[in-house]
Amino acid sequence: MRILFLSAQLPEPAHAGGTLRTSGLMRGAHAAGHTLHLLAFGDPAPSQSVREALGRYCARVEVIAPPQRSIADRLRDLILTSQPDMQRRFASTLYAARLAELLAAEPYDIIQIESLEMAAYLPVIKAGQPHTPVIYDSFNAEFALQRSIYEAERADLARLPGALYSLVQWRRLMRFERHVCQTVDHIIAVSEADAAAFRTLAPGRPLTVVPNGIDAAPYARSDTSLDLGPAALVFTGSMSYRPNVDAALWFADQVLPAIRAAVPEARFFIVGSQPHARLHPLRERDDVQITGWVPDVIPFLHAAAVFVVPLRMGSGTRLKILQAMAAGRAVVSTRLGAQGLDAQDGIALRLADTASDFARVVIDLLGAPEKRRALGQAGARLVAQRYDWSVIVPRLLGVYDALVPHRTRKEPTHEPHADDSPAGG
Repeated sequence: MRILFLSAQLPEPAHAGGTLRTSGLMRGAHAAGHTLHLLAFGDPAPSQSVREALGRYCARVEVIAPPQRSIADRLRDLILTSQPDMQRRFASTLYAARLAELLAAEPYDIIQIESLEMAAYLPVIKAGQPHTPVIYDSFNAEFALQRSIYEAERADLARLPGALYSLVQWRRLMRFERHVCQTVDHIIAVSEADAAAFRTLAPGRPLTVVPNGIDAAPYARSDTSLDLGPAALVFTGSMSYRPNVDAALWFADQVLPAIRAAVPEARFFIVGSQPHARLHPLRERDDVQITGWVPDVIPFLHAAAVFVVPLRMGSGTRLKILQAMAAGRAVVSTRLGAQGLDAQDGIALRLADTASDFARVVIDLLGAPEKRRALGQAGARLVAQRYDWSVIVPRLLGVYDALVPHRTRKEPTHEPHADDSPAGG
C-alpha cells in the first residue's frame, strides 16, 4: 500500500514519546512492504544523519517549518474562539497547501494522522481524497489528560490558573476529539484506558489498541559508563511537560525527604530536556540533580538503583517505563503512571500512590539488591514479550488489511533501532 503519514515533528531522531512511536510504527510498516510518504513539521533542511535515517523507510519526505505561535496568539484563540489549543497549535497555510498538492498528485491507499494536532487537517484530506481511509493514531486521549490535570491541580491555589486553563481545554477537547473520532475511518488508542475514553466520545466507531513500544535490545545491553552512586533514583522525560514537572516536584518535596531519612545517600536525578522554571529551585538542593538534555538516556537507566515514575496526571502509556524495564531496572510508579501497561504490582514493577507508600516501597528496594534484580528481570521479560515493536506492529498491519483488503504484503522483518531517548515520554 501507499500510505501518507502526517506528523507534527520529524520521527528522526527518535528522542521523545511521539517520535519514538511514529518512528517505530513507520519502520514496521516499511518492513512489511508498504510504501511510506511523510509530510511533517520540522527543520526544512534536516541534517544528513536525519535524512539518511528517514530514507531507510520513507520513499518521500516533505518538511514544513512549524508555525510560530506566541503566547498572545494562544490567549487570543482562548478568548475569541471555542477551539482547543491543540487544534490551533500547528495551523499552517503552507502545510495545508502542500498537503492539498500531494493529495491532488498522489493516490494514497491510507492516510495516517499522528497525534491530535494533525487532525486539524481533516478538512483538507476530505476535500482532496474524500474516499481514502483515514487513521487517527492518538498519542493520548487528550481530553482525559486535561481532565486529570485539572483534577490534580484544582485544590492547589498556587496552581489554580493552570487548573482553570485545563478545565477549559478539557471541555473544548471533548468536542474536538469527538468530531475527529466520528470523522476518521479508524481510531488507534495506545491503551485500553484510552480506548474506553474514546468509546464514550464516539460509541461504535472502529477502534484498535496499538500500545507504545520500543526496540528492547539496545536497552538490555549492559552499560556501566555512568556512576550515579549506590542509591540513585532516576526519573526521565521532557521536563517542560506539565505532568512531568508536577511529578518531579511532588517526588522531590513529598517523597524524597522520607527516603533520605532512611537512606541518606539517596539522590534524585531528573533527566530530560527543557527543564521548566518551576524546577529551578530544586537546583539548590544537594539531593537533587537536574541534567537537562542528554544525548543518550541509556547510561542513566543502567546507573539507577530504582527508576521512579511519580506521575499524578496524564493518559496514554509511559515509554519511560518500558525503557527502564528493558534496561532491567526496578521501577516504582503510581498507578496512573503505569496506566495502560499489563504489569502487576510486585511482579514486574511496584505501585504506590501516596507519598508515604511511595517512599516505603523505594526504601524497601534500596535495601534489597536481590529484590531489585528480580523485579528488573521480570520487567525486561515483559517488555520483550509484549512491548517490543516486533510484537506490536502486526496490530497496526491488521488495521491496514481491514481498511484496504485483498492486498498482499510480506512478513515484517525486525529492524534494529536505537531508541536513545533523553526524554522518553
